Amino acid sequence: MLLEREDLQPVFSFKLRGAYNKLLQLSEAECAAGVVAASAGNHAQGLALAAHKMGIKATIVMPRTTPQIKVDAVRSRGARVVMQGDTYDEASEHACKLVAERGMVYVHPFDDPDVIAGQGTVGVEILRQHPGPLDALFVPVGGGGLCAGIATYVKYVRPEIRIFAVESDDSRLPGGGR
Repeated sequence: MLLEREDLQPVFSFKLRGAYNKLLQLSEAECAAGVVAASAGNHAQGLALAAHKMGIKATIVMPRTTPQIKVDAVRSRGARVVMQGDTYDEASEHACKLVAERGMVYVHPFDDPDVIAGQGTVGVEILRQHPGPLDALFVPVGGGGLCAGIATYVKYVRPEIRIFAVESDDSRLPGGGR
């Protein structure tokens, strides 16, 4: 078994890949308007770091229930943090208001083709590092962006490789919900 260590990224997750790729696709006007996202974790840190490196203003809307260590991590990477609502959905609603009011670009954590393509670079690296036979890849899934990106690339280049989306039993809410 081989592992891809995305926890060794500067923000400790693959989320930096998707955020950075999204920002690379923006026009000058979009970059000037700035970006906004709703997140309480890795996407927030990834977007904050990518925007900082590219000189783009980033605002991250985080639920008030977000642990202070995560809020501090986002601020330390150069983003403006707005605490709004008690849930991700409430934070996301506020981020969408900022888009409408200020013309900012919303960067979704997984439901965006450019974010998905950036996250799919994990698949590119895996196949470059292991050009020999591979029977299957097991990809963790939450929102699905990582798995969609990896599967799109891998199935195009090496359709014989099986892709399994996996999640831990602990990721499920009581009653089978997410």
